[in-house]
Amino acid sequence: MRVLVFVRATEDTENGVPPTPEAWEAMDKFTEELVEAGVMLAGAGLKPSAAGKRVVYEGASRTVIDGPFAETRELIAGFSLWEVKDMDEAVAWARRCPNPASGRSVVEIRPFLEAGDLAEFLTPEELATPREGDRGKLGVA
Repeated sequence: MRVLVFVRATEDTENGVPPTPEAWEAMDKFTEELVEAGVMLAGAGLKPSAAGKRVVYEGASRTVIDGPFAETRELIAGFSLWEVKDMDEAVAWARRCPNPASGRSVVEIRPFLEAGDLAEFLTPEELATPREGDRGKLGVA
């Protein structure tokens, strides 16, 4: 099962305050453990929301909103893509993760929709037909 692990933004991450050298070292060590265990598929930190944009959809209308965005608790500071056997394994790994911030921080784990989850929307033939090109290589449902 694939899960996306979100690291929630904090005031520090939104203000561009880097982690301490000790925090960098702990996260680097943890990331190496994930890689060696075959769990880590991808991951990255994100720049503060001041560097971002949002696109709001209302029917056919599109509105672009420039960052920064006010609600820090709703922002993402980084992510990891993990391959685990189940949600219990994902939680076990997340519990081992060093705190990415100096104070309180939150990590959210969300499972991917896989092809089987789409069975009520797709025919058995569509489910059995692999995607072609790069989309098929990425495992995009």
